[in-house]
Amino acid sequence: MSTSDKLIQMVIAVVIFYAVIAVILLVTQRLRSRSGERIQAAAFLGPSLLLIGVGLLYPAIVTVWQSFHGAQTFDPPWVGLDNYKDLFTDKQQLTVLRNTLLWVVLTPILSTGIGLVYAVLVDRARFEKFAKALMFLPIAISMVAASIIWKFVYAYRSNEQDQIGLLNQVLVWLHLDTFNFLLEDPWNTFFLIVILVWIQSGFAMTLLSASIKGIPDDIVEAARLDGVGGWKLFRHITVPSIRPSLIVVLTTITIATLKVFDIVQTATGGNFNTSVLAYEFYRQNFVSGNQGLATTIAVVIFLLVTPVVIYNIRQMRKLEGR
Repeated sequence: MSTSDKLIQMVIAVVIFYAVIAVILLVTQRLRSRSGERIQAAAFLGPSLLLIGVGLLYPAIVTVWQSFHGAQTFDPPWVGLDNYKDLFTDKQQLTVLRNTLLWVVLTPILSTGIGLVYAVLVDRARFEKFAKALMFLPIAISMVAASIIWKFVYAYRSNEQDQIGLLNQVLVWLHLDTFNFLLEDPWNTFFLIVILVWIQSGFAMTLLSASIKGIPDDIVEAARLDGVGGWKLFRHITVPSIRPSLIVVLTTITIATLKVFDIVQTATGGNFNTSVLAYEFYRQNFVSGNQGLATTIAVVIFLLVTPVVIYNIRQMRKLEGR
């Protein structure tokens, strides 16, 4: 299909869309009663609700249903809760759950903590814009590119060879043995977490810096007149004032962490006990062909993300209402 044909199809689709909207408006405009308003609302909301049902609700229901079936692609047998039992009892899957827990606990805390401290330190400094730009740069890099950069940082060679990895070169300078950062379990999981922390710290710094600048100067000046400064000012004035933003940042990074896939795939391919739930879903579904366990993992991820999303939405509404 040529480019001109695609352009014509796009124009036709746009014309049809506006034609449907025009018909709805013309028909419902004649119905000025309360029932007419309901019909008009249904006419506009109906397509959206239909798309949500077809694109979101139906796949979710099918996924939950498949999680109670076996691994076969065609006509899988009913296995009940066996997939969930395997997920929480199998040694390999327990390692996956352990790694996921480490990611979810450490990444939001470290990213938010580093971003907050950095935002406070550079606030109103002469080099503030430049310092913030440096901190923000990693978030503009894709996770795949960031993982490749850090693979070079972690690159391993024996002491007798010329090093290409920055960290191992530092160890050689210190007359220490080189270390395979991506191979040794469980430390390799922590070194992978560093990559996401490096990316997300800039995001946390940006949002928290904006919140810090929103703190009224009168409150800060009054605290300083009362002799409050340094750590006490940070603890009793800064943190309480930006608490809604802190919660939003923490929950947003938590959601992103639960879906982490790119870093594990690029850095280790899920080997050496570094797999997490999001990667394990991919491996079980597309590599091992175990749709039963894969859909079970998808359901668990959904159950973990849902309360965080709900809480995040509530906090964002509170933040908008300030």
